[in-house]
Amino acid sequence: MSYAQTALDQLEKGQLAEFKRQYALALRHDDDDTLFSLAEELYSLGFLNQSRRIYEKLLTKYPEEDELRTNLADIAIDEDKDDEALNYLNQVKPTSPAYVESLMVAADLYQTQELFEVSEQKLLTAKKLAPDEPVITFALAELYFTMREFRKAIPLYLDLITAGTTEMSKVNLVERLGVAYANAGRFEQAIGYLKQIHSGEMTPDVKFETAFTYLQLKERPAAIRLFTELKETDPNYTSLYPYLGQALEAENRLPEALTALQEGLGVDQYNEKLWLQAAHVATRLDNEDLAEKYLKKGHELDHDDLSAVIQLSNLYVKQERWDDNRDLVQPYIQEQNTDPQLYWNLAVTAEHQEDFSAARADYDAAAPFFMDQPDFLKPAIYFYREEGARDQVLKLLKAYVQLVPDDEEMALMLESYQTE
Repeated sequence: MSYAQTALDQLEKGQLAEFKRQYALALRHDDDDTLFSLAEELYSLGFLNQSRRIYEKLLTKYPEEDELRTNLADIAIDEDKDDEALNYLNQVKPTSPAYVESLMVAADLYQTQELFEVSEQKLLTAKKLAPDEPVITFALAELYFTMREFRKAIPLYLDLITAGTTEMSKVNLVERLGVAYANAGRFEQAIGYLKQIHSGEMTPDVKFETAFTYLQLKERPAAIRLFTELKETDPNYTSLYPYLGQALEAENRLPEALTALQEGLGVDQYNEKLWLQAAHVATRLDNEDLAEKYLKKGHELDHDDLSAVIQLSNLYVKQERWDDNRDLVQPYIQEQNTDPQLYWNLAVTAEHQEDFSAARADYDAAAPFFMDQPDFLKPAIYFYREEGARDQVLKLLKAYVQLVPDDEEMALMLESYQTE
């Protein structure tokens, strides 16, 4: 038995002192092929210093063996010695048999530095030189996946799977392809691959993507099942809660939707969108006090989020809380950080408070945005008629009657205005 094998046996037994002794003997007495194999084994086990020492010794003896340089570059990358790694890689010339491997290692280095475009160029060069090498295809696919360039990753994963390779470097390629399709918005193709993965074998990310894909395909019971499984196994996976709530609400399971969203708020209390979503469901459950509480919380977290302001303003208008609505909305109007809905709500507020001049200004500001909404047009028509604004009444009447031709009252009013 070689000293190298004895050293590995001692390492497996946890006898580190004896391992070091046998390792030293291997360096002095074992042949070069045995030492090279020992270096590979030690590298895979994480013994970088011992592996590097062997490669350095062999490189001194075989300076033309560029594979040793690429291996040393790999170790340098693992030790965050990027300059040292590049020094080794730059010594490998394009004519070297190890050049393709050096490109792969360089791509890995640049990817760790988040220089993705440089990494891509290295891999594309390698693929041009060795187009049928599956490891290169896989590395390029994984790079695109990391870059979220899913449309570029998909054909590469497909090539590997079509050739019979469904796993590389402990990565399930069927799973990867399904997730890539989902992120590219190709949900029908995505689910065909994701359904092949048993739920118990999915990582949390893949389970989320599968559930999300079911939701996009309106297969909501399947989505709810997977989101619920993910919640039970990983309750801190905060991204699941909005979609679980959405799926349950779409199935009209409103109390369950509210509960799910409340659970989400328990682990993600600074997510203003989640507060607003919970408020929306609470409103549908006719729990306006809870809806107001949630809307105010969301508004506190992000004063610039107009969706919270609009929803809260809508609630105040519904409850005829005119002062509260004006106090909420007026600052946004003054700062010109507004939305047409806020002008509409202010117009209704001012009208009820008999501030007709302000109501006129707000109706004028809102009208261009709601010419296709009968709910706005009809009360606005009555307001303008009281104001004696004939041209505006006529304009809004024409739009309304076109939208609601069977409203006889409005049709007669239009006819009356047109014959005057």
